[in-house]
Amino acid sequence: MAILGTLLKKGIKLRENLEQEYSSPAELQKQELKHLLITASQTEFGKYYNFQNILTQFRKGDDQFYEAFKSVVPTHDYNKIYKDWWHLSLKGAKNVCWPGRIKYFALSSGTSEASSKHIPVTKEMTKAIQRTSIRQILTLSKYELPNQFFGAGILMLGGSTHLNHKGSYFEGDLSGIQAARLPFWFQHFYKPGKKIAKTRSWDAKLEDIVKNAPQWDIGIIVGVPAWIQILIEKILAHYKVQHIHEIWPNLSVYVHGGVSFDPYRKGFAKLLGKPLHYIETYLASEGFIAYQAFPERKSMKLVLNNGIFYEFVPFDDKNFTPSGEVKPDADSFFIDQVEEGKEYAILLSTCSGAWRYLIGDIIKFTSKEESEIIITGRTKHFLSLCGEHLSVDNMNKAIELTSDEMNIDIKEFTVAGVPHGSLFAHRWFIGTNDEVDGKVLRDKLDQHLKALNDDYTVERSAALKEVVVDILPVKIFYEWMESKGKAGGQNKFPRVLKKNQLDEWLEFLEANKTS
Repeated sequence: MAILGTLLKKGIKLRENLEQEYSSPAELQKQELKHLLITASQTEFGKYYNFQNILTQFRKGDDQFYEAFKSVVPTHDYNKIYKDWWHLSLKGAKNVCWPGRIKYFALSSGTSEASSKHIPVTKEMTKAIQRTSIRQILTLSKYELPNQFFGAGILMLGGSTHLNHKGSYFEGDLSGIQAARLPFWFQHFYKPGKKIAKTRSWDAKLEDIVKNAPQWDIGIIVGVPAWIQILIEKILAHYKVQHIHEIWPNLSVYVHGGVSFDPYRKGFAKLLGKPLHYIETYLASEGFIAYQAFPERKSMKLVLNNGIFYEFVPFDDKNFTPSGEVKPDADSFFIDQVEEGKEYAILLSTCSGAWRYLIGDIIKFTSKEESEIIITGRTKHFLSLCGEHLSVDNMNKAIELTSDEMNIDIKEFTVAGVPHGSLFAHRWFIGTNDEVDGKVLRDKLDQHLKALNDDYTVERSAALKEVVVDILPVKIFYEWMESKGKAGGQNKFPRVLKKNQLDEWLEFLEANKTS
């Protein structure tokens, strides 16, 4: 049997898996922070913040080590840590935030900022991501999967794996940095293969995959929902088949991340000949944070012993500005201090030299004991013009309920807060190719949001005076992404448009009006 099948069928458990299974989250995270501090103690960052002094607190009881750490090291968003420290690594300086010289930088495809971010990727982080990837693959032994599946390949649809050489370092998509270090046993299963994966043109890459699709036996597909859906639609159209299982009969698992899959679920099902197992993953340029560990749960398990230390900042007005910036005096909590059902922004300290770094995601703990979470939104991807506190989680659920109720396929959407007289309105842009009554859609969407969010209900009778809905063809969303150089790969359309983004979007719609 193939190596991958052998791993899965035997349900082999890595030492790290067993360690997390039989240790408390607090114990694992305490050891992880101690290891990170020891390793980085002689870096410029470690000396500046006197890591050696923080380390003396680990001998004492309770959480004194954590209090010492957070009282000395400030929180960082990308702009702060880049300005203060990471720009030195980009210039080739050694031992800045992590030992040695940083040779690789991932260009982040996040939608919070207009320009790309350079996220350092060390060899320790590359290995950590590989280890967590294997841990996730091993969870497939818990699923009811046919025997043929275990010898099939994995199609990973990411950005170009081509890396740009910039003198002292390489930059590119995280998938490219990881692809250069694929374990030998994995390369046999990896599709589309190194040659196609290096293709810079998104359209050319899709055409190559379409052309080769019948030659591959694919059991798992990995990628952002919008682009995977586009690829499958192209394959079906090219070969004039009804569903993807006519091409890939052993396709059984779809691993997704980056955005909520719920708004895509209905449209995705139309492309299949049989149901798939959907598995959520939380892999960012800053590290592999969590993955869905059990078939019957929608939550993801935080990885607590593989190069990342987590802190949790309550996502409320006390700790964040109205624009989603973390305040300098924000409260933060260790993993044993959190509460289930409460929203937190995550701070990361990692083996790539991120320290108390705000990644920008909002999570809730569904199980504190099992360290299981769900992602509910982004610190900057929410709307609160007048106190409605509308999260991306609310938006995704309302779109899903509306599309189900109206039996339409909504593939993309975004929303912006706009002035309405002396008060406010929400303006939605809905991407669907189905015939739809805009007024009915608007009313149902508004109704579902009221049911999901009490603050929204209150403000709809006060300062939030109107909800406006524009129905657009789906292609206009992808054309805008392409105009920004963000077609394909891990790129996602922003769910909330603010400031300049909204102006650019409206200009693009005006310039691309169709009669």
